[in-house]
Amino acid sequence: MKNITRHVGTLEHLERLPNSRNGNPRWAFNVNGIHARTAVDSHLGYSIDNYRNKRVVVEIGTHYGVPTLHRIERAQ
Repeated sequence: MKNITRHVGTLEHLERLPNSRNGNPRWAFNVNGIHARTAVDSHLGYSIDNYRNKRVVVEIGTHYGVPTLHRIERAQ
C-alpha cells in the first residue's frame, strides 16, 4: 500500500460490497468526503460496521489505484 494519509472524521455512507472469493465481507465508506473501501480478505471488513456514524481516525492508502482502508480506530 502506498501514499498512506491520516484523516479524522465521521464514518458515513457505509455500503456493503460483494464478498471476496473467500467469502470475507467488503465495505465502501466515506470519511470527510473521502471515499474508500476495505481491502479484499482484510480483517477490517468484520469490524468496520462497529464504527458506523462514529468519529474515527483512519489511515487510507492507495492499493492498485483504489483508496483502501489501512487502519481505523475511535477518535478521542
